[in-house]
Amino acid sequence: MTAQVVDTTSELIAKLQTLAPEQQQQVLDFVEFLMQKYAQPEKTQETPQQRIPDLNRGEIWMSDDFNDPLPDEFWMGEGAV
Repeated sequence: MTAQVVDTTSELIAKLQTLAPEQQQQVLDFVEFLMQKYAQPEKTQETPQQRIPDLNRGEIWMSDDFNDPLPDEFWMGEGAV
C-alpha cells in the first residue's frame, strides 16, 4: 500500500467512528453495493465440449449444381438468375 492509501484509509476509519451506528450501517451497505457493482466477473475455465460426429446427418442438403460457375447475368446484375 502506498502512503496515500494508508492516509485515506486512516481518515476514513476516523470519520466512520464519529458516526452514529445507524449511519455506520448505511455506509457499510453502500460499500457492499459498490463492491457488487464493480466486482470483476470470475473467469471460469470451461472445458470445451467434445464435437459429436454426424450429429445432424440428413438435416441439410446441398444442390447438385452448388459448385457450378454462376452465369454472367448474376455478376452483371442483369435479369433473374
